[in-house]
Amino acid sequence: MTAEEAAALINNDDNVGFSGFTHAGCPKVVPVALAKRAEAEHAKGNPFKIGMFTGASTGDSIDGQLSRAQAIKFRTPYQTNKDLRNAINSGEVKYFDLHLSTLAQDIRYGFMGPVDVAIIEACDVTENGEIVPTCGVGISPTVARLAKIVIVELNSWNPKGMRGMHDLSELQDPPYRDEIGIKTVRDRVGLDHIKVDPSKIVVVEGNTPNEGGCFAPVDEITAKIGDNVANFFVNEMAEGRMPKSFLPVQSGVGNIANAVLASMGESKDIPDFEVYTEVIQDAVIGLMETGRIKFASGCSLTVSNPCIEKIYQNLDFFKERIVLRPSEYSNNPEIVRRLGVIAINTALEADIFGNINSTHVTGNKMMNGVGGSGDFTRGAYVSIFVTPSVAKGGKISAFVPMVSHMDHSEHSVKIIISEYGIADLRGKSPRERAELIIENCVHPDYRPLLREYLERGEQGQTPVNLYDAFAFHEALMETGDMKNVKWRK
Repeated sequence: MTAEEAAALINNDDNVGFSGFTHAGCPKVVPVALAKRAEAEHAKGNPFKIGMFTGASTGDSIDGQLSRAQAIKFRTPYQTNKDLRNAINSGEVKYFDLHLSTLAQDIRYGFMGPVDVAIIEACDVTENGEIVPTCGVGISPTVARLAKIVIVELNSWNPKGMRGMHDLSELQDPPYRDEIGIKTVRDRVGLDHIKVDPSKIVVVEGNTPNEGGCFAPVDEITAKIGDNVANFFVNEMAEGRMPKSFLPVQSGVGNIANAVLASMGESKDIPDFEVYTEVIQDAVIGLMETGRIKFASGCSLTVSNPCIEKIYQNLDFFKERIVLRPSEYSNNPEIVRRLGVIAINTALEADIFGNINSTHVTGNKMMNGVGGSGDFTRGAYVSIFVTPSVAKGGKISAFVPMVSHMDHSEHSVKIIISEYGIADLRGKSPRERAELIIENCVHPDYRPLLREYLERGEQGQTPVNLYDAFAFHEALMETGDMKNVKWRK
């Protein structure tokens, strides 16, 4: 079929499941045709909106095009697109933020409604219904099995030789769920393809590059954060709290994550290591080429286009060192706990007691979503959150008296690291945590203010002052600078 013919199979109010995880592995042709169809229907005065299930965020061809066409009824579980974010925060799109590992099973349990159509990007599809995904998996096995129609975008930009890089399966549903047989980073439990009834499949051919842009280069701040993380690991091994053979690493997506991995790779005191994560980034590929990373398991190759082209040109090398899994495996807390994964994620905001906000600006505006950070944080051998100490030229402190929205509580957060240093919160009382965070992580301009807040706290287990807990945010909203704080009581 053409993309337009395939888009015509999707009806108003349908729920559509998309392949991929970040921009990687996302369909790019049919969603654009679907957005144009929505615009045409709206011009006729007809309603046209769909519910959207994805693995994580997507490229602009999905979230951007469909949000600008006002074609989204609801969206889950994660997004990073500016136009979609604006639609969410204006109330136009209903959005429910969700831990990424849970979506596939929540769909199977029936919590999310039916899957009417699945759109899967593939590098190959066979006449007997074997679909080979491209560089991102997400929830593809589940939505492909449950959908009434499976639209396969056969994208020849991705080589058929990718077959063999994937480990594709679905978890069993309770009450008869066996243990997951992944006991090392390299173990596989599934197939190298998704098996679907071929009578459900229609194929749209294309040749469209990925939508992967390059990350910003490491700067002074992110380099210091990376060095602090690497130094923490070296000290942990020296003190006997971490095995000298090291442990698998998970790192979030973005510039800080790349800087952390770069610093780990440069450290002569950290042995060659493995990665068990959700997104495999450019830094992982570079360290794999030098032998510093021995193997990587993830849900997607979330890399720049020059990097994915390099992978495709050396597929035999990388297929021996990379496996791509569905998110309910790559992010599964059972596996994370079993393997002893070190979790490194980025905080949008932290308070002085160790609570983390990953998602909301001033408590009400959604940024991106919780993503997979919670999946890894609770099960990790040690959970680390990293953040620059300030933003907007110092007008915003990443460390506040109380987070304006909490995604990860103090009970799950073990280590916080900024460019200024490391706060080891393990075994510490709330007041001790506050003193460590203020002294080691907070920007010098904000340390006196946070010390003053701590002393103003009410007597109790956690010295909170509810009158002044959001004084930093109030100062930001009223004056544009958190330093202009005014205490209430």
